[in-house]
Amino acid sequence: MSRIGKATINLPKGVEVTVGEENVIKVKGPKGELYEKLDERITLSIEDGVLTVNRPNDEKEVRALHGLYRSLVNNMVIGVSEGYKKQLELVGVGYKATATGQNLELAVGYSHPIIVQFPKEVAVTATMEKGQNPKVFLESIDKQLLGQVAAKVRSLRKPEPYKGKGIRYNNEFIRRKAGKSASK
Repeated sequence: MSRIGKATINLPKGVEVTVGEENVIKVKGPKGELYEKLDERITLSIEDGVLTVNRPNDEKEVRALHGLYRSLVNNMVIGVSEGYKKQLELVGVGYKATATGQNLELAVGYSHPIIVQFPKEVAVTATMEKGQNPKVFLESIDKQLLGQVAAKVRSLRKPEPYKGKGIRYNNEFIRRKAGKSASK
């Protein structure tokens, strides 16, 4: 069996998992609800607050789906119980970030400010403290959506390897390169 697929999922208090018609799984918790359509070959069983993902046979494709759906369901359970957070940092002189509602206005070295509009499932806040780089905080219950939105914001000004300027994740390491050597 798949190492990931055979691992069980402990359901925290307040989290309900139901499988509806057409194999659509619904995970409901204190932070919200998430839905995912499961492959018809994958089944779920819940006993005493422990969820197990099962597969009917050992075909290669079914083995791959087994681990995939176990990870997706686990991410959904964590999302509705705890939520996910990402932090972006703007490194560069004059870089600014301002969050108003679902919009984020960025000044990242272009001739114009960039306005990014976020889906309603993602909460955005920005802080600018004196002496520190501006930070953007993203929060959501959907891990996939949060990662996609964070990658989109980062792609607006990727960190460059010479001075390290750009938008980066909080714990991201940027490998620096040496500049040109001065000639005689």
